[in-house]
Amino acid sequence: MTESAAADFTATAGLADDAAMPPPPADDAAADALADEGLMLRYAGGDMAAFETLYRRHKDALWRYFLRHGCDEATAGELFQDVWARLIGARATYRPQARFATWLYTLAQHRLIDHWRAQRPHDDLDAHEPALAAPEQATPAARAGQAEQAGRLRRAIAALPAEQRSAFLLQAEGGLTLEEIARQQGVGRETVKSRLRYALAKLRQELADVWP
Repeated sequence: MTESAAADFTATAGLADDAAMPPPPADDAAADALADEGLMLRYAGGDMAAFETLYRRHKDALWRYFLRHGCDEATAGELFQDVWARLIGARATYRPQARFATWLYTLAQHRLIDHWRAQRPHDDLDAHEPALAAPEQATPAARAGQAEQAGRLRRAIAALPAEQRSAFLLQAEGGLTLEEIARQQGVGRETVKSRLRYALAKLRQELADVWP
């Protein structure tokens, strides 16, 4: 996600003129110390600084989540924007019934499924074989050996069965617990553990020379 695109996006997160009067803005240090759920409630009340902190915390992992599901940069950018737009639209009804990350990645998973269905409406989603993602960054630090290893990781993740890939990325990028992944996928905790175990074994096999 380029800085200009991020700046354009965050500018759309402001509240309407008739929104509730926001509370006094917290300084950056205080905002950074708040839990995500508290920040989302502050944003629902009109605190734009709270949204900016949430966005800063989660934008990189969410961006990688789409790339590592096999989306190219253009598609990842579209889905990324859509998820944040859905978050903005749902701010008035948000309730912290689960961790913010669980809610955010549920939005992301639903948007990803919608995208796959639109692209391949007659296919079984579990059989979806995504195209390889483009490199995540074009900076010098991401080139050469780092870029090669990042590409190998993306290809290895893309080759996982869909349920294993989803469980792995929800844990690795979203930081969701086994219980949270189980609720999202509609399966038991032991099933999630099994999916993660198989996913990690396959990734280690593919990346044995760099992942002992």
